[in-house]
Amino acid sequence: MVTPWWSDDDRFFAALKQALGAAEEVPEDFVAAGKAIFTWYDIDAELAALTYDSALEGVAAATRGAELAPLRALIFATGELTIELEVGQEALLGQVVPARAGTAYTHLVTGDVVASAIDESGCFVFRPVPGQAFRLQCRPAGGTNVVTDWIAL
Repeated sequence: MVTPWWSDDDRFFAALKQALGAAEEVPEDFVAAGKAIFTWYDIDAELAALTYDSALEGVAAATRGAELAPLRALIFATGELTIELEVGQEALLGQVVPARAGTAYTHLVTGDVVASAIDESGCFVFRPVPGQAFRLQCRPAGGTNVVTDWIAL
């Protein structure tokens, strides 16, 4: 009869030590990103599809001021609502259409979550603009919980 390798304590502990050592070699930000993806999972959320991205069309709008700053426009849609985003240098502006009050959240790839109130006209703002990949979640009052795919600016 052949003895399984795990029945030998020394071989088992050597294999366990090797596995733990390999886990320590993975960069911390990679582990955090992986955990953020799975810990945020919300089965009730409807995924909003990206329907427009000005960066894909090479469109650059400009704001008023001494220095002209390029803006980026993104539009996400579901069957029930549309989320319009405008990314500037200092803020991420958004609007839920049709307008509904509620709360918007940015879920950063590090696992941090930032909340912003959606006013009665459907508008919200995040300051500063997220400096890393994020998902946007909108929870309008009396509506469907909606989430976007990951956004990298």
